[in-house]
Parts: sequence; structure tokens; C-alpha cells
Amino acid sequence: MLTDPCETQPGETSEAEALDRVFSALSDPVRRVILERLVGEELLLSQLAEPFAISLQAVSRHIQVLVKAGLVKQERTGRISRYRLDAGLIYQATVWINQCSKYWQSQFDTLAAWLDQIERRKRALAKRRNAKRCFGKIGSLSATDCRGARQNARASAIDRTRGGQRL
Repeated sequence: MLTDPCETQPGETSEAEALDRVFSALSDPVRRVILERLVGEELLLSQLAEPFAISLQAVSRHIQVLVKAGLVKQERTGRISRYRLDAGLIYQATVWINQCSKYWQSQFDTLAAWLDQIERRKRALAKRRNAKRCFGKIGSLSATDCRGARQNARASAIDRTRGGQRL
């Protein structure tokens, strides 16, 4: 039986805590946009704040959350701060998500196999029921033969009637 890699194990608190901070930081749409803007660029706070309809101080708080989570590096030169993306922890989060997705994919594969088996059983049961109906009325016939026999019986009944009366 597979164990769930998404569950934290004893002794992994520092890595688990780092992942908690990363996922908490990524939970806010403003912070995700900030990270997207920092891909391949080094920007000032004022440049990062441009697209947002919030105060410079609010953007600064969002950036500090990203810095504490280890997703953004801050470099100060006097009073000017430049920010750049640090993708190391994003890579670790991706590895963790991939481990979870492998676990869940195997669970989904098992579920799909069970559903296929149930569907095959339903089809086999329906064939047996159909064959029993044909066997009781016409004789030992396959489902295809049974359908053909029914159609032939209807056609014969129509041929034997003239003007609504049976011959």
C-alpha cells in the first residue's frame, strides 16, 4: 500500500515549515502577480506597485511576506531596495506537489480500473438478462440473433395482416 507523501513525517519540520510559508505566500493573488513580474527581472518597489490599486505600503507588506517565505531576495543600496525572484523554494514546492500528484495519480488509476471492471460486469449482466429473455421466448439464441428473431417475428405479423385483420 502506498503512503501519502503529502503527509508530513516526524523530523521534517524545517522543510515542512518552509513549504508552509511558500504556500501561504502563494495563496494571495497580489503576491503571485508580484512573483510573475519578477521573473527574469530585478525591480524597485515602485515598479512592482505600478499595476496595483493599493498603497505602496500594502505592496511593501506583500513583498516582505515573499521575502520571509524565501521567494524574493531584497538588495538594498542606501534607501533603494531592489527585488528579484529566488526560485529555489518554488522548485522544492514543485517537487513536493509532484510527489503528491504521483500518489494521487496511482489512486486515480486504481479507481479507473475498478470502474472499468464494474462497467464490464454490468454489460455482461445485461447480455445475460437479454439472452434469458430470448431463451424463454424463442430458444437458445445470442443477443444479436434474438434481436433479428424479434424483427422477423414483427415483420411476419405485419405480413399476415390485411386491412387490420389477421389471416
